Amino acid sequence: MTTVISFGEALVDMLSSRLSDDDPRVTETFTPYAGGAPANVAVACARLGVPSRFLGMLGQDHFGDFLAAELAAHGVDTSGVVRTAEARTALAFVYRDAQGERSFDFYRPPAADLLYRLKHLPAGVFSSPAILHLCSNGLTEPKIADTTLAMAEMARRAGCLISVDANLRHNLWPGGDVDISLVTRLLDSADLLKLSRDELDTLRADHPQDAWLAERLAAGVKIAVITDGPGEVALKGVDLDDQVTPPSIQAVDTTGGGDAFIGGLLAELADYTGASGIDAEWHHDADFLARAVDTACRCGAHAVTLPGAYASLPTREDLARSRG
Repeated sequence: MTTVISFGEALVDMLSSRLSDDDPRVTETFTPYAGGAPANVAVACARLGVPSRFLGMLGQDHFGDFLAAELAAHGVDTSGVVRTAEARTALAFVYRDAQGERSFDFYRPPAADLLYRLKHLPAGVFSSPAILHLCSNGLTEPKIADTTLAMAEMARRAGCLISVDANLRHNLWPGGDVDISLVTRLLDSADLLKLSRDELDTLRADHPQDAWLAERLAAGVKIAVITDGPGEVALKGVDLDDQVTPPSIQAVDTTGGGDAFIGGLLAELADYTGASGIDAEWHHDADFLARAVDTACRCGAHAVTLPGAYASLPTREDLARSRG
């Protein structure tokens, strides 16, 4: 089974006890949950039995200790996690509405994860077949963007499969303005690209959807997976145009839903490729991709029925129970 390596931010989600339509006079408290999109994906893969490694930087503080312990407790290889006294571990305050949809207030920058550089990479990290997973939150400052893009190129030269989740968080960017050109550059480094319908609309701007997706496929993306909340998931490839219907559920907290989805998809891909590396024909196997996305949908559906990120991510046993 191929190892999944996730790089980027691990942070603490401070989840509000109050829903947006609650009486504002009700006392509001915040409960800390381990989170951060790439870290969530690392945990999602580990909980599904896939060899999973997380690369990133945490502060030498209480929250850094908390995240390092949580990652390890869920079976993630944390030998590539670096600690620093130069910045604190990032926080995100999470607010929900009655449907479980959330909004964020980020305390980043400054943050420890933004200080990771290529010199911090463990020796030989890409010497064996692997899947490298990245997202756009690793682009929000120039030096971390250089690191993220260089890591993608390094992994590609080593023969790794590159997974990218757009995962746009506008309020992490200076002035709230996403650098669409820079994000698109990262997307075009991917073999497997995941983005939501809203993210697609933001990134394509006034380009027709089909033309924009064709440009990504022409740049080298093998498969683009487009989610739409509880709606149909679209799969797009040079010779693929399919849809998968996710299960219908009542969401409690959508914080980890997208990360559970991509974690489930990568877990299926890691199992499909085997120990000898990535099967060059994976993106032509329409039946496999439909099954893999179905598993991903069930992972996402499970995650949004529980609060928090790591704690809500399913195991294989959870998925088996969900089938009834």
